[in-house]
Amino acid sequence: MATFQIGQRVRVVRLPAYVKTAEPMPMLRPPSMIELGEEGVVLAHNPGGDWSVRCQRGAFLLGEAYLEAVEP
Repeated sequence: MATFQIGQRVRVVRLPAYVKTAEPMPMLRPPSMIELGEEGVVLAHNPGGDWSVRCQRGAFLLGEAYLEAVEP
């Protein structure tokens, strides 16, 4: 189980069935909002174990199973 740091770069290694936006009023979006292999930056760790990740098309809530750390 990976533990990420705020500000760390991560890569999407699996696509979920849907993605949830990381907004005050989250919305479910199709998985095509992110791409396999897309890199983003960790913004926060949320209750329930999800991570807020800023990607190219916005910020999304993703579980650790969908992410891996990007080595510098």
